Amino acid sequence: MKLPIAKEGIPYILIFTILTLITYLLHPYIAIIPFILTLFTTFFFRDPYREIPFDENLLVSPADGKIMSIVEIDENDYIKDKAIKVSIFLSIFNVHINRIPIGGKIDFHKYRPGKMLPAFKSHASELNERNSIGINTGTIKILIHQITGFIARRIVWWVKPGDIVKQGDRFGLIKFGSCTEIIVPKDKVEILVQQGDKVIGGKTVIGRVISK
Repeated sequence: MKLPIAKEGIPYILIFTILTLITYLLHPYIAIIPFILTLFTTFFFRDPYREIPFDENLLVSPADGKIMSIVEIDENDYIKDKAIKVSIFLSIFNVHINRIPIGGKIDFHKYRPGKMLPAFKSHASELNERNSIGINTGTIKILIHQITGFIARRIVWWVKPGDIVKQGDRFGLIKFGSCTEIIVPKDKVEILVQQGDKVIGGKTVIGRVISK
């Protein structure tokens, strides 16, 4: 049975747990502070089980959070065409595990260092630290951006070019608040969510491949 905690969170949890025990032995009343930090860290790095609605014509959300914006862009790195960008803001209270929206092959990866502006700012995508992963389904290409925020300080990814991924697979996380973007070709995917909608990674259907 998989532990419902991301492995990247275990060192933090252990450190705060040990600190809680030491503080309790020395100053019992002060131990409440590291104890609360232990609980919060465990909560933040939770990795709950999700029922994935497997369907090769549907795209599920790559992250938990709230839809900040849905805009048309010219995507020149991977899709190289008119595209729709859906931006999802993750607060520190959301699950931060990122999931694959649709099955395919990872055939693009690009990491870019950057600033630490608040993730909900519209220009954070272009200025903040960002990791980009491209998935080729054989029919369409989609691009995912993992973007750090003001609190988030590290992007983690577990996939690389050449990997075959399934819909709903875990592919990474962003520590302590962030933004995840999914970019799809404009004329090949119908977006099924609206700005302000709350979404659940690997579960909420956010788009449908248009049959032609």
